[in-house]
Amino acid sequence: MLDNQPRGTICIEDIEIGMSRHLYKTVTDRDIELFAEVSTDRNPVHLDDAYAQDTIFEGRIAHGMLTAGLISAVIGEQLPGHGAVYLGQSLKFMAPVRPGDRVYAEVKVTAIDLGRRRVTLETHCAVGDTVVLKGEALVLAPSRKFD
Repeated sequence: MLDNQPRGTICIEDIEIGMSRHLYKTVTDRDIELFAEVSTDRNPVHLDDAYAQDTIFEGRIAHGMLTAGLISAVIGEQLPGHGAVYLGQSLKFMAPVRPGDRVYAEVKVTAIDLGRRRVTLETHCAVGDTVVLKGEALVLAPSRKFD
């Protein structure tokens, strides 16, 4: 994975509206197979070329939650990073991700509740110019006062 910032922690005291972080990840057949194994979601649209060819997607696609997991990676590793706790996430799947696609995952700070250590993040993933997933996350950010 390629990202734009070192991994680590950004404490709530240092987070600002508009701050963003991202990563790129090319989704491989192995990623899809491993996700199917871990999640136990073996829907053939993800794993079987012949089956998937006859679907509305006309070919295999990655699990939507595999793509959403890239948002989790940005949150857990970059913004806020280590020590962040997911409180919620809304997701809207806009287009499929296929094996071999290079996914861009980004989070951007839209609101901060310093007293409750909560950060609201606009989230999205794209393949090229196509937004494949969008949503909003609410996270509990680490604080220098408590950590």
